[in-house]
Amino acid sequence: MIRAKKSLGQNFLIDQNIIEKITNIAKIENKNILEVGPGTGNLTAAILNKNPKKLIVIEKDDELVSLLKKKFTNKIKIINKDILKIDENFIEKEKLTVFGNLPYNISTEILSRWILNLNNKNLWFDHLVLMFQKEVADRIISKYNSKNYGRLTVLTNWKLNVKKILDIKPSCFSPRPKIDSSVLFFEPKKNFYKLNNSKSLEKITRIFFMHRRKMIKKPYNQLFNGNTHISSTHKIDLNLRPQNLDCDTYFKLANEYEKLIG
Repeated sequence: MIRAKKSLGQNFLIDQNIIEKITNIAKIENKNILEVGPGTGNLTAAILNKNPKKLIVIEKDDELVSLLKKKFTNKIKIINKDILKIDENFIEKEKLTVFGNLPYNISTEILSRWILNLNNKNLWFDHLVLMFQKEVADRIISKYNSKNYGRLTVLTNWKLNVKKILDIKPSCFSPRPKIDSSVLFFEPKKNFYKLNNSKSLEKITRIFFMHRRKMIKKPYNQLFNGNTHISSTHKIDLNLRPQNLDCDTYFKLANEYEKLIG
């Protein structure tokens, strides 16, 4: 009997109806599929039933890796590593369609890392089908001027289109989490705001949203040394709060910051 490890944020999806819905979100047949956090292999089995060209899974837990090897033998390729220590751009030469019941404790870190590391010329995935805590998903898909709007929203909307597919109740998992979950579907944008370095947007959003309840005047002055020309050019009211600026404004501020630091 495999016990879920709280330290790894494990909650195994067991509801076959939900599993079937998830495997219908993106095309699987004859595609290269990556599954992150396969757990006991319930979603893995459903993916295999739809005849992928190749199925790669990433699982950190040694005990679960042993179970997956016994269960699927040579039908899948298992990478027994921490997802945060893998360069996702080199997992597979061909593009991947990604499915993931992401560990709740590192889900935002995984998504942020993938976005900030994206190679603009040769994307490593065509679609992402990812599960998050509902409250995290709500932050990802929120609109500006709302309480859920934040750094994760801006980073996601920079290079990805995203939509919510379904919510999932705790009863669909073992062990049951205390909160609802949501499945989101992501696809790369064909056109996005060009920046020289993703770290500029990471820094801008981190500093602005550090004190999300306060006016943006202080973080703006911290980043731009009190230069009001930039705020005037982009018609930014420095008395607003971080959640009141739309994504495009943050992209423009990141561009201005790049000019400033050379």
